Amino acid sequence: MKIFPAIDLVGGRAVRLLKGDYAQMTVYSEDPPAVARDFESAGADAIHLVDLEGAKSGVPANLETIRKIVCGTNLFVEVGGGIRSMETAEVYFSIGADRVILGTAAVTDPAFLKAALERYGEKIAVGVDLKDGFVAIRGWTEKSALTADSFFAGMEKLGVRTVICTDISRDGAMQGANRALYRSLSEKYSLQLIASGGVSSMEDVRALRELGLYGAIIGKAYYIGAIDLREAVEAAK
Repeated sequence: MKIFPAIDLVGGRAVRLLKGDYAQMTVYSEDPPAVARDFESAGADAIHLVDLEGAKSGVPANLETIRKIVCGTNLFVEVGGGIRSMETAEVYFSIGADRVILGTAAVTDPAFLKAALERYGEKIAVGVDLKDGFVAIRGWTEKSALTADSFFAGMEKLGVRTVICTDISRDGAMQGANRALYRSLSEKYSLQLIASGGVSSMEDVRALRELGLYGAIIGKAYYIGAIDLREAVEAAK
C-alpha cells in the first residue's frame, strides 16, 4: 500500500479542516514546499495536494505553491480541488503534476470526465466524498442524491482506475478510518482505492494495508504527531 501524506492549501498555507468545515480551519505551515520536502525525507514517494479554495470556486488559487512542490521534490504529485475543465487539468499537467483528481466534476459533468479519461487515461483519478452514504460535492458544501454504490459502479463502468474515497464524518476528527466502508468497497469494485479521512494511528495503517487497498492518505495525524510518517511508510509496505 502506498502512503500519500497530504497538504491542503488555502492562501499558500498548509491547513486542515475539521469534517470539511471551512470555519474550523487550522494552519499548520506557512511553507508547504518545506512540508513536502519533509515528507520526502521521511521516505514518502508520493503526495496528495488539495486546493481547498479551488474546490469551492472551481478556479485554481494555489498554483504557484503547487508548482514549487512539484519542482522542489521528486514526489509523485496528485492534485485535486476544483478541476472542472480540461483547461484546468492541462494547467496542472503543464507544471508537472502526475495525476489530477476530479471531484465535483465527476458527478456534475460526466461528459468532461469521459473526455478527460480518453485524453489522459490513468493520469485521471476521481475523488469521492461521502456524507451519510451519499456523495457530497462543491468542497463538501452540498450533498448530492447519488449513493456511494451507484457512484462507484458508474466509475468502474467508465474505466476510472483510481478513486480517492473520503468519509467526511471522519476527516480531521482523529476517530480512525472507516474500515467497514473500505472493506465493502474493495470487495465490490476492482478499482485502485485510496482511503482518506480519519487515518489517525498506525493501527489504521496496518488495517488498511491488510484490506489490500492501493493507498491511504495521512493528514492531520501527521501534523499533530499521532503518526510517524517514516514508520507509516514502512508499515504500509
